[in-house]
Formats: sequence, structure tokens, C-alpha cells
Amino acid sequence: MKLLITNAQVIDPFGGYEGAATILIEDGTIKSVAKNGKIKNHAGARVIDAAGMYVAPAFTDMHTHLREPGFEHKETIRTGTLAALKGGFATVCCMPNTNPVNDNPGTTEYILKKAAGEGSARVLPIGAITKGQRGEELAEMEMMLKAGCIAFSDDGRPVESPIIMRRALEYAKGLGTTIISHAEDLQLSSGGVMNEGLLSMTLGLKGSPSIAEEVMVFRDIALCGLTGGKLHIAHVSTKGSVDIIRRAKEQGIHVTAETCPHYFSITEEAVTGYNTNAKVNPPLRRPEDVEAIKDGLRDGVIDVIATDHAPHGKEEKTREFDAAPSGISGLETVLPLGLALVQGKTLSMMELIRKLTVNPAGILGIEAGGISEGREAHICIFHPEKEYEFRAGEMFSKGKNSPFDGWKLKGKTAWTILGEKVHEWA
Repeated sequence: MKLLITNAQVIDPFGGYEGAATILIEDGTIKSVAKNGKIKNHAGARVIDAAGMYVAPAFTDMHTHLREPGFEHKETIRTGTLAALKGGFATVCCMPNTNPVNDNPGTTEYILKKAAGEGSARVLPIGAITKGQRGEELAEMEMMLKAGCIAFSDDGRPVESPIIMRRALEYAKGLGTTIISHAEDLQLSSGGVMNEGLLSMTLGLKGSPSIAEEVMVFRDIALCGLTGGKLHIAHVSTKGSVDIIRRAKEQGIHVTAETCPHYFSITEEAVTGYNTNAKVNPPLRRPEDVEAIKDGLRDGVIDVIATDHAPHGKEEKTREFDAAPSGISGLETVLPLGLALVQGKTLSMMELIRKLTVNPAGILGIEAGGISEGREAHICIFHPEKEYEFRAGEMFSKGKNSPFDGWKLKGKTAWTILGEKVHEWA
């Protein structure tokens, strides 16, 4: 099968190219990228006219919860990867807090087999740091790497013991892999369900202070400096965390960081009215934290935009606020929320796509492609200016839990191309 993409405005941070091009894909492989717009041997090709749109490498999400095995009522590999495709992602890295926990080669192999049979996007498992995510004993990292894991995290829970985290960083260093930190001091957060402050007091909800995140960010960075390991800080939400990471990078410590669209798009005010769709961990913070997150994205302190896609069933999210689980389904809204950063002059288009493609792939040491001859076609084509009302009920994800339901958004995927499979979105 031949596919010709014409009138393309290409954004390719892998090759550093931004500009017009015509792209020929044959049997799922990019055969030609013509910057002069002229390509030979395209007779019989299906044509996609990308006028007015951007053509970019399909995205990589290094922080996704696919829920399978064990929580299929929330999400499955089939539904989660469909949501990923709709969001423009070719690759999703799934966290290990499943049932059973992905803390052994058998569970890793099960996830990969399931993804091969039912997945629409590439699925790369992240293994647990500790057995059962209990924080007591290191999991079988080497065996899990051989089975297909690409990094390690106890996401959903922090590794509370500093000696266990030190050993994890040392062991991971020897294996050439990355430790992803869920930075939360559970004694300080102490069951908090939203950001600690005046609003939590007004609503009568127990708050989790910013320092609960920042203390653990500081601790894990200090351990990273001690061990020389590779540390990645997940879902950064506070100004203090951004400042700590900035100083660590200035000192040459091998730390990287991600944030999620909800931390630069909305504040704790979204919880008003006891909106459980805005309940997330770490919690939504103050306006000054949102601005600090944007500053961190702008100056490169925050390397990656990840979704922390965390779907839940409707019956779970309609419980009273204290009892409802934390999490936002984010795979299908990351593009328009990210484009708002471009529209607001926080990031250039190239910088935005870099944080969704090159940077996560580089941190994890995975092949994620680019738009160049000889590569498998992993391409996202999107309308940067298309405006629409986002309806959470229409998401492909089983989890309809989104605080952006009813928002007027700008920016939408038109096609996601993965090899020979071409997915067109209305």
C-alpha cells in the first residue's frame, strides 16, 4: 500500500526539521521525504491532503495506566491503546500497579502478549521497583528487563524507605535503566484528598501540602547524586519541586522530570463543588504552581509532558469526594492542552512536540522514530486551530473521568499512522 501526504507542514524534532514537505509511505515504511514537494513513483497512492495541518512523529506517553490485568472495569489494553491512538500516540508505557502487580517476568510477558493480540498502539511495560509495590524488597529487575520492561517505578505509591530507593538506583544503574519516582511523603500527605490551603479548609476536605511532594523529590535527587543512577521524577506539580530539580540539573545530577497537562491547565479551584473528576494525586495546586510548571517547561527543567492517564469507572468517581479514587483520563486531551502552551507562547511547536516524542524516548532509551526515509511510519497529523467542545462521554477510554468535559478546546488529531495502519478521526 502506498500513502502520499501532501501539503505537509512537518515538525520533526528527531531530525530538527520544521517546514514544508511531501511524504511517501510504502508498506508502512517512509520511502521519501521531499522538501521541494516533488516525489516520483507515487502512482496509485492514497493521498492525504494535510493543508493547514501539522505532521509530526506520533507521540510517546511514558506514564499510562492501562489497568490490565486485574482492573478491566476501569480500562483494558484494547480500549486504552485506542484512546492513545486517538490522542496521537504510537507508544504508551504502562505503570505496574495492576493486579497482580507487574513485579515479575510472567506478568510482563502477559501484558506484552495481550498487547500484541489486542493493542492498537505499541505497549511498553514499566516494572515495579519493589515486590508487590510494598517497598520492602526489590523486584526481579534484571529478569523483568529481559522480559520486556523498559524502566521501573512503584507509581501509585512512593518507595518510602531511603535504603530501598538507594539500592534500586544502584541496581538500575548497573542494568542501564531508569528509576521513576512517585514523590510523596505519606506521613506528610497523610490521607489528603486535595491541595492543602484555604480552599481545602473551606470545603472541609483534608489537604495534602506541597512539601509532601518536595521532600521526596529532594530525597530521591540526593540519592541519585550519591549513586550516580538515572532518576526520573513523575507528575511534578509544585513550584518547590521545579526549583529543586532546576538546582539538581545545574549541579549535573542525572535527573529528568515530567509534568501532566492538568498541572499546567487548571488549579485546585477545579475541585470546587466537590468535583471528583478533578481529584488526582498529586493534587491540583495553586496558580503560582501552574506558572512555575510553565516556567519549568519553558526553560527545560521539565523534560516531558506525560498524561498519567488514570481511568476509573463511573460508579467509583461518583462516590463522595473523600472515597472517590484519584485520577484523570488524559490520553485524548493532551494535544489540545499542550497546544494551549504554544498559543500562550510558553513553548514553540517544536518544543512541544519534542516533549512528547524525543525526550521521553531518550530518557527510556527506546526507538521512537522520526520523519525520515527508511523509518517505519509513526506519524500524527493534527489540526492546530480546530475548535470543538470536548465531551468526555465520547472518549474511547473506558474511564470518562475528565475535568475538561464541556471545555472549548483547540487542536485535534486528524490521522494517526502506525506502519501500514492508517486511522482517520472525525
